[in-house]
Amino acid sequence: MKKLVRNAFGILFLSSLFLVSCSNSDDNTTNPPGNTSDFVLNENNFNGKISKGTVTLDASKTYILNGRILVEDGASLVIPAGTKIIGTGGTTSFIAVAQGGKIFVNGTAEKPVVMTANIQEQAQWGGLVICGKAPINKGKTATAEVSELTYGGEISDDSSGSITYLRIEYAGARFNTEKEFNGLSFFGVGSGTKVEYVQAYKGADDGFEFFGGTVNTKYLVSNGNEDDQFDWTEGWVGTNSNWYAKLEFGRGNRGIEADNNATNRAATPIANPTIKNVTLIGLGEQGAEPQALKLREGTKANIDNLFISNFTVGFDVEHDETLANVTNGSLKITNVKFDKVTTKSKGKNTAKESVNVDGVYTENANATGAEKGAEVPSWAKGWTIGL
Repeated sequence: MKKLVRNAFGILFLSSLFLVSCSNSDDNTTNPPGNTSDFVLNENNFNGKISKGTVTLDASKTYILNGRILVEDGASLVIPAGTKIIGTGGTTSFIAVAQGGKIFVNGTAEKPVVMTANIQEQAQWGGLVICGKAPINKGKTATAEVSELTYGGEISDDSSGSITYLRIEYAGARFNTEKEFNGLSFFGVGSGTKVEYVQAYKGADDGFEFFGGTVNTKYLVSNGNEDDQFDWTEGWVGTNSNWYAKLEFGRGNRGIEADNNATNRAATPIANPTIKNVTLIGLGEQGAEPQALKLREGTKANIDNLFISNFTVGFDVEHDETLANVTNGSLKITNVKFDKVTTKSKGKNTAKESVNVDGVYTENANATGAEKGAEVPSWAKGWTIGL
């Protein structure tokens, strides 16, 4: 009897060794620890739907994103510090988080997470798209233009996860001249989502764009993007601090383009972000739309401690609804320092008649912007590129 037990134990022991050796192999479809999903990871073929559970990437591997990664309702994608994802395939290659899904980007200053491209030029892959359940003014819900996912709702504190120390490079793939990805697109993202220390670098469209929602941000860098470095519309009302934007490579438009709603300027909630400590650096007369801030379509905003350098125009305010917000004080920019700005402000009403909009700003020669005026702020050093 004891001999039979010993033999059985030996067989089980050898079997367990075989199973361990298989699970520890270098097979590209092996999931790392921390996964509770049936999604199968393949670093050389990274795409598909994460429908349930948690998928955790392995920072020791480089993931080739050759299609869409979609994090669906109830699922989570965790990206550890130092992970690198390389996008290929233009508009077919992007990462999207649907309503109810979550993404956790856990980069550090020493080991940021990098989402980049196989070719180091604009528009090589889509970018990161996040869709939440926070209010928008395009309707109760809407469909995101670059992922066809639903966004918007009534949950102001909705959470789509957490993002820290992330670099997004060479994104903005184009469908056509009117439709293209941004570096990071926030569609109805809620205030329960953490966004800190993120760079959008050398994309084809905007660096960051906010389509409604209530998401708050800190420590954003947007540089070298071909359109605007920051853009908001559809009633975004987030609270933010420390933005640094720089147009580069002889291409790019505005530092900030701000709208409420292009088809209904009075739509609610009205776009009304609060932003402190902002630096915007332009291209002088090279830019196609050389305004540091274009404020239009009924937007409100409260911006304080702003440094503007090397733009033809500082503030360009347009439309009756936006002008009314200047008059009633709901669109105000305080403590502004101008450096090499040809025209500080200009405006026109809906009838396209020129109007004086000097009341939109107050000056302060000691304003520091993101930290030290045009200088790269200390908080942006070490984990960013191209500055």
